[in-house]
Amino acid sequence: MSEPVLFVLIIMVLLLAVSFMMPLADRISVPATILLAVLGTALGLGSYGIGEIPDIGFAGEVVHGLLDLKLDADLILVLFLPPLLFTAGLTIDVRLVMNEMAAVLLLAIVAVFVTTAAAGWALFFVSGYVGQVGLFTCMLLGAVIATTDPAAVIAIFRDLGAPRRLTALVSGESTLNDAAAIALFAILIDAVVDRPDWNVGNVMITLTRDFIGGIAVGFIAAQITSSLLRHLFNLPLAEITVSVALAYVTYIMGDVLVDVSGVVAVVVAAMTFAVEGRSRLSPGTWEKLLQTWYQLDFWANSLIFVLAAMLATRILPSAGLDDLLFLAVLVLAAFAGRAFVLYALLPVLSTLRVTAPIGGRYKLVLLWGGLRGAITLTLAVSVSQHNMIPEEDRHFVSVLATAYVLFTLFVQAPTLKPLLRLLRLDQLNPNELALRDGVIALSKAQVRNDIEEVTRDYGFDPELAEPLYEELIKSGEALEQEVQAAETEGDGSEPPGKPAAAQMSEAAGVAVGLVALTNREKEIYLEHFQDGTISRNRVAKLITLVDGLIDRVKVDGAKGYETLTNQQINLTMRARVSLRLYRHIGWGGPLSTWIADRFERLLITQLVVRDLVRFNKRSIRPLLGPKTSAVLDGILNRRLTSLDDALAATDLQYPNFTKELRYQYLVRAALRLEHGSYQHALAESLISREVYRELERDIASRRAKVEERPTLDLGTGLVDMVSRVRVFHGLKHEDLLDVVRLLRPRLAVPGQRILRKGDKGSAMYFIAAGTVEVGLPQGAVELGAGEFVGEMALLSGKPRSANVRALTYCHLLGLSKRDFQKLLKAKPWIKEVIEKIAKDRQAINLQNKEE
Repeated sequence: MSEPVLFVLIIMVLLLAVSFMMPLADRISVPATILLAVLGTALGLGSYGIGEIPDIGFAGEVVHGLLDLKLDADLILVLFLPPLLFTAGLTIDVRLVMNEMAAVLLLAIVAVFVTTAAAGWALFFVSGYVGQVGLFTCMLLGAVIATTDPAAVIAIFRDLGAPRRLTALVSGESTLNDAAAIALFAILIDAVVDRPDWNVGNVMITLTRDFIGGIAVGFIAAQITSSLLRHLFNLPLAEITVSVALAYVTYIMGDVLVDVSGVVAVVVAAMTFAVEGRSRLSPGTWEKLLQTWYQLDFWANSLIFVLAAMLATRILPSAGLDDLLFLAVLVLAAFAGRAFVLYALLPVLSTLRVTAPIGGRYKLVLLWGGLRGAITLTLAVSVSQHNMIPEEDRHFVSVLATAYVLFTLFVQAPTLKPLLRLLRLDQLNPNELALRDGVIALSKAQVRNDIEEVTRDYGFDPELAEPLYEELIKSGEALEQEVQAAETEGDGSEPPGKPAAAQMSEAAGVAVGLVALTNREKEIYLEHFQDGTISRNRVAKLITLVDGLIDRVKVDGAKGYETLTNQQINLTMRARVSLRLYRHIGWGGPLSTWIADRFERLLITQLVVRDLVRFNKRSIRPLLGPKTSAVLDGILNRRLTSLDDALAATDLQYPNFTKELRYQYLVRAALRLEHGSYQHALAESLISREVYRELERDIASRRAKVEERPTLDLGTGLVDMVSRVRVFHGLKHEDLLDVVRLLRPRLAVPGQRILRKGDKGSAMYFIAAGTVEVGLPQGAVELGAGEFVGEMALLSGKPRSANVRALTYCHLLGLSKRDFQKLLKAKPWIKEVIEKIAKDRQAINLQNKEE
């Protein structure tokens, strides 16, 4: 049998063996990587008796080839690294990671350097007593073991229902520390080979160049690839193939052609493609693409574990007592470096409010859960076959790296769940228990509801379903109590046995209802995407926001839900930066884009929340009861009011722009319906395939045009808005432009204090949208759009005489004291208008007080 045929056959045999390891791992409840390591170890040990295996024809040839398999480090790196890295970057929740970027960078980048330094210096110090090993060689080993494998920890977090931010931290850390560790590894390889010409300064300079260069290559490659996808629309096989080519071409281009970090390039290309490319794929292609990459990742990960474990059995027998000492030092140093980051550096970020704090128990899990896996083994194999590295250094790095991976697999991984039980992280707190029981009760009640409907629709005897109801009740004693309570204590407003929250506390019932609403919200967004009314890029952002809502409901219930939905309407850091750019240098592009993005998101959310109000009355009320449904209705209506206020502000400011955006939404819906009718006509053979393709091309062309967002003229919008303010009635267009240049936009949230009584007047505010309350001695007064506040302190120079707070979301236009004086000097009649309006207000207030 020829060598290529034998090699392919051996790989297929290994994949077949790996496939049967998966169900075995599930059955005995151990991580699959442990069984893969066991398989590789067994095959490696079998190679020692290869000469004694009799020649039994074809099977014997395969066995001999398998046990005597030669591993090529360059082939392993080029073949296996791109799918491992690209899958990690592709599947990471980029937006959630961006929200936790400070913590992720700390765990991914800083931790790699800390672990590398801690392990390197500790090993170098000990080697002075045992057998001198170069500092760069020790650092190289530190870089090899600095990259973590998060699979086990993420699986456990998901089983526990841990907050998504923890999963995002672990997955983000792993993805980026792979890139950082491998980039550092490549630099240190050169340092080990050329010791006389290297120092720490050279390492840092080269690493920075490779990292930045890798980011640039990956980003550009992904952008070019994403732009080419439009030529492959409705050709999913070609689109998926392009993504595979992107991974390998980017790696080779970065590593070989441009001489930067190919690893960083692949990770950045994957993350960029996940954000930019997915919105340009044909409908339904993204899910197929992910499945393809999951499969490639599974093959690469499994084969690396088996092959590296085989190599370990050939390397580890040569280890001596010195290596055991080095391994102990390596383990302690790695833990010390990771502990320093988790317990010393991460709290600093929390103190500075850069990131939310992480509980001590979760930190301990992150510390012990820093397993090492396929990437570390791949790098160890690479070092073992690097001919330019001295043999003793190759032995040092490959033996200890492989032994360290086996330590994490056979010591840390099996003890991870016992640690969780010891920390009681496998137990739900009272709120989580109530939420879990409520969801179960709600699900059982929904099933009973649906079965009753099916029984009626098909004309079955209602008694036929009674055994099924009994089974539902038997499987959950809580449901039985709820049904009994509803039957005996119901007020007759709901059918007997329906409210699933009869015995549930009000807070728990509301939390269960909010979880149901957020899940329904996610479903509606996906339905809008499938209908083509919103883009994949938009739906991905909205679903990320909904996932955050679910996390907050689990932790803080209704209060957390309302807090986060209000925050989603408030100004973001991006908005503040855009506003500053517009104010100080007159660059309106970023602000225009932000306003357009925000309006589109608010519009879609408004439509969905209206659906949720109906869903609450139609589906949740019968299951959780009228009282809980009424509380949910209040929460949804407050959210809807906030959305209406925010949208009204933009409508007031940019009416033509918002009108065009709403029209675009209707056009998308019309195109979706038109496309559906053509599909139906094709299925019924009313039109030919050729006619259908021509119609589909026409729809695609019109859809591309409608995706072009209308232009937003910031200046014109502000001029129209300012012209509605009574003070500026009658001003010419050029005068209005002068006023606009002096105004500073500001957003106030409900309940926020805008002006404080007794403060020195520094600015006045024009109300563009929303309602404010002025707390005067004679009583509170409400002012709305077109009015202004804070003018008297500027005119008189006295402290402010009243408190002013926002009753709704208010979009304000601030005019500073200095700019106010400039305006009055240029247009003195404005002062007279303001004074007249102020006197009219005082007269009305006095009249109201007398009444």
